[in-house]
Amino acid sequence: MSERDRAPVAEKAPPRSRNVLSAVLLTLACLLVPFGALASWAAHGLTDTGRWVRTMAPLAADPDVRGAVADAIGDGVLREAAPGSAPLRGEIGPFVHDAARSFTRTEAYSTAWDAANRTVHDAVLRALRDDGAHGAPVTVDPAPVIARVKQQLSDDHVPFAHRIPVTHTRIPVLPAEDVDRLRKGYHVLDTAALWLPPAAAVLAVAGIAVAACRRRAVTALALGTALGGVLLVLAVAVGRRLTLADLPDDLHRPAAGAVYDALTATLRTVSWLLCVLGLAVAAGAWLTGRYGPRIAARRRARGSAVPVADPVPAPTRARA
Repeated sequence: MSERDRAPVAEKAPPRSRNVLSAVLLTLACLLVPFGALASWAAHGLTDTGRWVRTMAPLAADPDVRGAVADAIGDGVLREAAPGSAPLRGEIGPFVHDAARSFTRTEAYSTAWDAANRTVHDAVLRALRDDGAHGAPVTVDPAPVIARVKQQLSDDHVPFAHRIPVTHTRIPVLPAEDVDRLRKGYHVLDTAALWLPPAAAVLAVAGIAVAACRRRAVTALALGTALGGVLLVLAVAVGRRLTLADLPDDLHRPAAGAVYDALTATLRTVSWLLCVLGLAVAAGAWLTGRYGPRIAARRRARGSAVPVADPVPAPTRARA
């Protein structure tokens, strides 16, 4: 074979350096996609007070959550009404817990639930964003909730309900050491949510642009995105298992599971969307590469088979 015949084959061969660079860029982009989704969910989804209250609102009707809240309210009321008196607690304990369970089925409980979630979220968010509040725990005032429970107990004619004090106290929500640790994590997630999604997009575009075969690059990026979505789904499932396993109280694990599922619902939806979108783009790229040339060839064949019409002769003038 002559040198003239070999030259075109050498020019059509894809450069190895471009393929390697494209593979590195696409791999980094696929790695950043699930981390960017996780950081955006944590930094924007969990730090919006209105969204938090709307997410937690349906849990007010969850049976497991209502049972856990009723137990907590009943125990708190007994500690305030009969401090250090075990016989008195045993006497009024069943009435208090029954009244607390009844209270969790009222409209006042739903209002108190939303107000308590808003108050706690605002307090925690202010502590996380305040860099100067080092060594200070997060506290909330439970007086409004206690007042509602006291009114419900009085309406149900529970003994000693009028003795429940409604004082403005500060109940710790997060200790100081946890606040400092969470503040550092919050700043890291806030920065990651700002830079990771744009960085993933830039790397993906660059990886496709430098690739010798862009269709294959798009297919690889789509499959990597789908794989990242699958890993994110698995991470949410493993996180749920580990979170519930660390709880000391087995009775309240169903309630904690319901809260975890409500908070991670958006993250799970985004994870499945990444899977579906990645697989759809990969399938489209594969179909285009497999059947696109055939369709183009058929169209060219049809165009060449169309007969060309004879030109219309120019009108001639009649001789006088």
